[in-house]
Amino acid sequence: MSAGRLAHYITGGRPNDGTRVHPGCRDRTPPERTLPIRLPGILYFAHESLVWTGGIAFYDPTRHGEMPARAHLVTAGQFADIAAQEMGREPGADLDLTRVLTTGRDQLGPGRYETLLHLGNIDGIPVLTFTSPWTLADADLNPPTAAYLATVATGLAESHGWTPAQAAAYLATRPGATTRWTPRSALQAIHSASAAPAGPAALA
Repeated sequence: MSAGRLAHYITGGRPNDGTRVHPGCRDRTPPERTLPIRLPGILYFAHESLVWTGGIAFYDPTRHGEMPARAHLVTAGQFADIAAQEMGREPGADLDLTRVLTTGRDQLGPGRYETLLHLGNIDGIPVLTFTSPWTLADADLNPPTAAYLATVATGLAESHGWTPAQAAAYLATRPGATTRWTPRSALQAIHSASAAPAGPAALA
């Protein structure tokens, strides 16, 4: 969602408040185009992030609802390298997209982000993402950290024009977030993160 966050996957580096340095993509060209989209399904927070600590954002396309998202026009090689970094693998190998483009889904492994989804097309170009192989019903829900919330809120503001209050109300009510966050406390966290000075970024 956040252009700055995506840049760490493409060009390499460590996001502010993150703990892992990303190696980046083989092709470090920025996306040709970016646009806001909405996907059928819901966002939820579960498990434990190795980068941020706290719960991670996952997508369940089987649930009734609508999830704001952001589409970035990247090459197939860049998509493979971004996916590899989220899958805990070294980037550098292309993915065989035949199955996901044919059936709409391909599970590359049991990991948290090792399931590819084909969610339609925009101007004839496939919309692909990756998420967990399980659904919300099977997930180990866990609330996200303040820094993670603020990063997603930044993406919502950039892509959909949402105010911090709109983002806080949405994120605090997602499954997994409700045990720690309320719209008010989430808004405070987002404001605090926005006011804090940026920390040093370690480049790959």
